[in-house]
Amino acid sequence: MTDYRRLRVALLGAGAVGSQVAALLLRHGQELADRAGATLELVGIAVRDLDAPRDVDLPRELFTTDAEPLIVGSDIVIELIGGIEPARTYLLQAINSGADVVTANKALLATHGPEIFDAADQVGAQVYYEAAAAGAIPIIRPLRDSLAGDRVQRIMGIVNGTTNYILDRMDTEGADFADVLADAQRLGYAEADPTSDVEGYDAAQKAAILASLAFHTTVPLERVHREGITSIDKAMMDAARHAGYVIKLLAVCERLTDGTDASESISVRVYPALIRRDHPLASVHGANNAVFVQAEAAGNLMFYGAGAGGVQTASAVLGDVVSAARRHIAGGVGVGESTRANLPIVEIGRVTTSYQITLEVDDEPGVLATIAGILSEGRVSIATLEQTVIHEANGEPGVARLVIGTHKALEQDLSETVDRLAASGVVERVVSVLRVEGD
Repeated sequence: MTDYRRLRVALLGAGAVGSQVAALLLRHGQELADRAGATLELVGIAVRDLDAPRDVDLPRELFTTDAEPLIVGSDIVIELIGGIEPARTYLLQAINSGADVVTANKALLATHGPEIFDAADQVGAQVYYEAAAAGAIPIIRPLRDSLAGDRVQRIMGIVNGTTNYILDRMDTEGADFADVLADAQRLGYAEADPTSDVEGYDAAQKAAILASLAFHTTVPLERVHREGITSIDKAMMDAARHAGYVIKLLAVCERLTDGTDASESISVRVYPALIRRDHPLASVHGANNAVFVQAEAAGNLMFYGAGAGGVQTASAVLGDVVSAARRHIAGGVGVGESTRANLPIVEIGRVTTSYQITLEVDDEPGVLATIAGILSEGRVSIATLEQTVIHEANGEPGVARLVIGTHKALEQDLSETVDRLAASGVVERVVSVLRVEGD
């Protein structure tokens, strides 16, 4: 047996992911040592409750509620407790003590990433976070390293398994949102309070991380436009299917070029969108995630797999641990994050895309001409239009449903035009406005 240098590894948190990381470190210690060139000794696991139930059976003597001594005595610190505090304090303590850190904490990186990366730069430490954006899917290294010499133009990602599970079942089974959400909670895909998932907060955090890497620009979380899926219903799913689309909650990170002076900016947004059924992202089913990257030289790249799950995410965490160990053996300072491009981040109103607008209107002569005129005045061009009568009264004008597909339009123009439609007197209700992505 090779006599390797010994590296002390501290684990913070022993939930679904943390317990699997600990189990794999203990079970495959020799194999990991052979890969890393160092013995990875798990010296302790800091938890809030020593007696909390855990997914796997781990040695009791490894557990402690006192994290700080564990942190300052370790070479590599793995943070899997989630949330902002005390995770932020613990990571900064680890970095300042000279340890490399591994984290899956998307909320922390999306809100305090620059502070943490700057602290690591000051002492020559390294922050690893492959598991923070898409679970087991390897996307951080490809964006940070493999595509560093390319120009990423666009990222479209399904980065939240809960919402994809819900929307997929609504599409394939015709199920109602509330029923599928209840099933997702029962199966453990959704929390008792699903707000972070269904309102798009989780996806927005991941979008901020991906955009920062792809465009070498710090993207504050508050600059990510966010919409959730709670307004999606069966009628919208049926209309999408009829038009050849599927609805997915997408994280879209896009490089924009101004046509007048060729200046560049970026847009980062999360919302439910229509995507054609022949697009690779349309075939992502269940709780799986996928990230579709469009780069200038490399072309189209697709990363697909489990976006969550204890053992799956543990795979990405341990990959980072091996990388950290190799860096310790090789020596030298850590590689800092590249955010020097400083591209401006534009508001959602500056984005151009296509739309599907669904309206309930008075079913009487002249209505279509009025609506077409309002759209034309707003610089929104009709690509497709389908009308269905949904209610007729005895001899009285009824109500029709219009599903209007548009050509590409500026978001600000579209928004103002929809407001004018709603106030026109011929539109009873604006049922929905969905953006079309991936065309």
